[in-house]
Amino acid sequence: MTDAAFPPFAGMTRIRFGGFSASSGLSAPRSWGSPENRADDKRIANPVKCWRSEDGRYMSIPETSAKLATSPESSMHKRPLGRSGLEIAPLMFGGNVFGWTADEGASHRLLDIFIEAGFNAVDTADVYSAWAPGHKGGESETVLGAWLKSRGGRDKVVVATKLGMLAPNNGLRQGQIVAAVEASLTRLQTDYIDLYQAHKDDEATPLEESLEAFERLKAAGKIRAVGASNYSAERLKAAVRLGAEPAYARYESLQPEYNLVARRAFEGPLQDLCLQEDVGVITYYSLAGGFLTGKYRSEADLGKSPRGRTVARYLTEQGLKVLAAVDAVASRHEVAPAEVAVAWVMAQPGVTAAIASATSEAQLSSLIAAARLSLSAGDLALLSDASA
Repeated sequence: MTDAAFPPFAGMTRIRFGGFSASSGLSAPRSWGSPENRADDKRIANPVKCWRSEDGRYMSIPETSAKLATSPESSMHKRPLGRSGLEIAPLMFGGNVFGWTADEGASHRLLDIFIEAGFNAVDTADVYSAWAPGHKGGESETVLGAWLKSRGGRDKVVVATKLGMLAPNNGLRQGQIVAAVEASLTRLQTDYIDLYQAHKDDEATPLEESLEAFERLKAAGKIRAVGASNYSAERLKAAVRLGAEPAYARYESLQPEYNLVARRAFEGPLQDLCLQEDVGVITYYSLAGGFLTGKYRSEADLGKSPRGRTVARYLTEQGLKVLAAVDAVASRHEVAPAEVAVAWVMAQPGVTAAIASATSEAQLSSLIAAARLSLSAGDLALLSDASA
């Protein structure tokens, strides 16, 4: 597309981003696989390729989750998100519950705890929570925006949101992208979005049109980086190739469904592509809708939560086999099953962070503990074998 076919967006101005800094009390992050980290943690062995450094060499993470160190300080080392320049802790707060199963007051308390614990990234979407009775979408962004405004420190939080599933902007045409970002910025009460993601592919729209629109948003200072969610390996590869050209934004991250009971869609071509092209990976449904917490073990358990009906598909012989393995590892470490399930995701090659949500302080404490849980090679093998 030419500049004539794509005029400058009305009302867009360039802004300066605030300096990004880690939470107070944390040391500066070091690259995974650096000599310093290898010297600090004797448990790291048999590294796998994960990210490449600027000079083309691969940085590595261990096959064990020794990288999920046990001390609060080292566990909060940030990981690079693709080539975006953003760095995030290995756990992102899933904002789908904001304004839905967690009201505004509860959401704000949970966000406070999350940030104070040293984490720095929150994921939401414009469509959250349009599925709830009486909701129309935008509720999650609105709650998050109120928190950002009341707490300050915007530069200490990586805000990720998504577009493409909320009508009338439920596609990736130029006009839909422009309208959606403005609506999200208003609800979030911020001048910029750190990571703006296509919630799903729009095969009816040329990739060139979508990526050029995203690039113009970057140039205008509306967004810092662009990501994709629910893309096939073929389409993501085509988008990444286009992103090498100056006129088009590059997808710096992929948000796939990935957990111990849903591995096939990500593992294989998608995971290989992300490793090869330095595309960061932030996984959603890391707890399989709560199934991997162990809360749902029979049909009778499905009524325990509004989300119970979504996990019925996992109540199979294979699903219960995975739960048994999770239980065994949890018992060994004297932790909750959720901690084991999330720690397994964080330990997988190419994964930058796991997204998980919580509606209570107890649930959030468990997720925070997951980022500090070190699983052994034997633990990981048991979980992987059971879920294969």
